[in-house]
Amino acid sequence: MLGCQGGARVRSWLTLASGLVECLCFAGVVFGWASLVFVLKTEGYFSSSCIGTNRANETVTDCSGQDEQFSLVFTIASFMNNFLTLPNGFLFDRFGTMAARILAISLYTTGTLMVAFSGAVISMLLFPALSLITVGGMLFLITNIQVGNLFGSRRSTIITLYNGAFDSSSAVFLIIKVLYEKGVSLRSSFLFMSACSAVHLLRTFLLMPKTHIPYPLPEDYTYGMSCGKSKSYNLEGTRKEGDGGRESVPLQPEDKPQPESAEEPVPPVASFRSCVLSRFFLWHLLWLSVMQLRHYFFIGTLNPMLNRLTEGDPTLVSSYTNAFAFTQLCGVLCAPWNGLIMDRNKGKPLAPGETEKEADLRSSALSLFLTALQCLLFSICAAIPVLPLQYFTFVLQVLNRSFLYGGNAAFISIAFPACHFGKLYGLVMALSAVVSLLQYPCFTLVKGVLGGNPLYVNVALTLLGVLAFAHPLYVYLHCRQLAAGRSAAGEGRAGTAEDGPKL
Repeated sequence: MLGCQGGARVRSWLTLASGLVECLCFAGVVFGWASLVFVLKTEGYFSSSCIGTNRANETVTDCSGQDEQFSLVFTIASFMNNFLTLPNGFLFDRFGTMAARILAISLYTTGTLMVAFSGAVISMLLFPALSLITVGGMLFLITNIQVGNLFGSRRSTIITLYNGAFDSSSAVFLIIKVLYEKGVSLRSSFLFMSACSAVHLLRTFLLMPKTHIPYPLPEDYTYGMSCGKSKSYNLEGTRKEGDGGRESVPLQPEDKPQPESAEEPVPPVASFRSCVLSRFFLWHLLWLSVMQLRHYFFIGTLNPMLNRLTEGDPTLVSSYTNAFAFTQLCGVLCAPWNGLIMDRNKGKPLAPGETEKEADLRSSALSLFLTALQCLLFSICAAIPVLPLQYFTFVLQVLNRSFLYGGNAAFISIAFPACHFGKLYGLVMALSAVVSLLQYPCFTLVKGVLGGNPLYVNVALTLLGVLAFAHPLYVYLHCRQLAAGRSAAGEGRAGTAEDGPKL
């Protein structure tokens, strides 16, 4: 038995490490698009969109049409990254980890193969290819988030660590660019990424559960290749016909029936509809949407902003662009700090009558507030037209982005039933993606009416970002109300006990 327990610990850490590598090397590679575009332009993708024009007895090549095609590829892929998280979340909740990961591997492999066998003549393959890579990568992240359940006292830290690795995986396309300059062809790089799907399959069958990893984790829980018989748990405490034995928030293992006298009433699990209509979800959606819109607008206007602040100096623009790209690699280092903040209550004694979920909610309020505060500072710095200040803006941006997406996943896992995690995570990402489409009218406004100066839009988005503080305030007040209710109930019981002897 001790051997099984030791093997389970090793397997848990191996699952964590392999999942971190998976997210860091594959999940969010599409966000390194700027590096890949350099290679694709060299290869002549969409070169047919370049037009030669005569100016002052010189033939000048106008490739703005080519740039628009590349921009459209990324716009569609980034939108799919968020919007299709909704059906993927339903799939994960309904059919479990193995089914979701097999779909992810299929999509990802198809996408990388399409890039590998594409070329200047069939540049249009980039549209479906990048979207498939993006959707498959997001499914990798969704299925790995549950690994945090294996480390109860550090659950939020693990979740935010995975999200940070997802952000930092943009470096993969930068590596492909460097290898390309050293003589490694684009096809070879993407064929290698396709071949890595064999590793994803091995991890799926050996180191991941067939259904879900429950939380809280029972002492005898096993998954993957284990030395004992795997226990089967269901999501809502009672097995439903056709449910497939999904695991989460377990009551009792199915092969250990308890006598009727030992049975306790099972608290009802909130319905998906009630979760969506709750104030927690609505405030959280607002919190995520306004800050994500701010980040998307900043990234979309970064190049013209640098051109304006440097007065068109290409050397300075290149230097600041490289600085921004390298700061993005630090996401995996920044994200765990948010998880440590959310996990700080672990190991501390709970207040009388306080549940572990209430303690987690109380800790999340500080994380939500710090994320909103970071975004406010980042937005203010981005709005100030001082070039050296942008180095600090880059640092705040990557720190806030890591806190934002890691905190988003961690809060949903804390505030709502585990059986709805995939659906709620997908829904909030999909709805926030719709809100992020507002960046396009913002771009149009800056280019048109404002003559290329985004100052007024930046000020408006900064003021809009203040709304994000409503979410941590609501969570804080909710926790205070729960604490006050426990205190009143305790005083009532104490009063009854004191009056008893007098009667």
